[in-house]
Amino acid sequence: MADSPAPILSFEECSRLFEDVQRAAKSSGVSDVEALIAGHREALTRFANNTIHQNVAEQAQWLSVRVQLDHKTARATTNRFDGDSIRSVVEQAIALTKSVAPDPELLPLAQAAPIPQLARFDPAAAAATPLDRAKDVSEAIRVVEGAGQTAAGIYSTGQAVEAIFNSQGVTGWHSETSAQFSITAIAEDSSGWAKASATERSAMDPVGFARRASNKARLSANPRELPPGHYTVVLEPAAVLDLVGQIFGDFSATALHDQRSFLTDRLGKKLFGENINIYDDVAHPLQSGVPYDGEGVARRKLTLVDAGVPREVAYSRASARRAGVEPTGHGFPLPNEIGEAPMNIVIAGGGTSIDEMIASTGRGVLVSRFWYIREVDPYEKIMTGMTRDGTFLIEDGHVVAGLRNFRFNQGIIELLNNVEALSPAVRASGEEAFDMVVPAMKAKGFHFTEVTRF
Repeated sequence: MADSPAPILSFEECSRLFEDVQRAAKSSGVSDVEALIAGHREALTRFANNTIHQNVAEQAQWLSVRVQLDHKTARATTNRFDGDSIRSVVEQAIALTKSVAPDPELLPLAQAAPIPQLARFDPAAAAATPLDRAKDVSEAIRVVEGAGQTAAGIYSTGQAVEAIFNSQGVTGWHSETSAQFSITAIAEDSSGWAKASATERSAMDPVGFARRASNKARLSANPRELPPGHYTVVLEPAAVLDLVGQIFGDFSATALHDQRSFLTDRLGKKLFGENINIYDDVAHPLQSGVPYDGEGVARRKLTLVDAGVPREVAYSRASARRAGVEPTGHGFPLPNEIGEAPMNIVIAGGGTSIDEMIASTGRGVLVSRFWYIREVDPYEKIMTGMTRDGTFLIEDGHVVAGLRNFRFNQGIIELLNNVEALSPAVRASGEEAFDMVVPAMKAKGFHFTEVTRF
């Protein structure tokens, strides 16, 4: 399969598909119809034991049709775009809709409104070949291997298209490319890790990432064991993403209505430190994603937290109607039970570098990343999890040794009240949450509960 620098599904192709959907619906006497159309092409090079061992490529497309009849709605999906398959999926959607119970709160289909365009298609990422990725991976492996360590990871490139059309005139189409590189450097008793993603291939620096991972593995060799307790921490952006990223599903009007959000009875009240400012902004230059939601409503920027005070939450059309406000463009495709959520998190940064945070710390712990995070208390947002791939002791303003990994028990609300310094925000990748724009954080009183076995 040859990669192409053009979007996998053009606007014109998606528009013609919807015309076919509408025609099939009308022939069955149905006028209210919505179509979600998507396609992606992704290729991945995987390496382990300092050797490239796998290259895979996938191309897929799908069409999801939703109809509305008498306060009922349902959808059906197909991955075939021929005329017979389109007619069949429309018939399935109609049959499913007739069989479900009516929803008296179901709104009519969204009305047409302007949707902003975001330019996030990089021909270099779309056209990247296995040889392109292999060259970059080979150079990264040489860095790690030259340090007497073992490298493992992935390098993926690809593109995706998402579109939404409905019979009320909603028209949304978005194309986007992606590149992601992740590497772990493994030594005898330590490891280091680096990962990044972007919409442009030029943002990938495999050799630089390999050096970072290798240095972490080298510096954390022969790790010391530090007693559990409360410590000042310097959390690198990936660690901030992994931990703080756990709370944003609660910034949802539906979650508040159902009283399953930690913001219940707290919205508009000071909850975090004054240096905490958080936004949802799909148009941020370091963000990625579609500029409209699952019903075709344009996403607008939200001020989730302003100087420590939770201010705004995401609204779908249904939750907005219930609250008597305008939707924010964060709803998921119907039917669903989740409602909505912010998807493009930006935590505002500060002007303190990680090196400066370390230099100002008398005794503390530098954390590269977290993993295996689980919720202990949903209202206080207390989480447990572990450090990994580079945990270090800071003494007298210097990193002096690697540390055995910790398990922690830490409230995120408490953490965001104890932040003493913020670095400039960057796009960060982790394992526990989707990519966000976040800073590194220095915070006091982080609770490590035990030393782990690995």
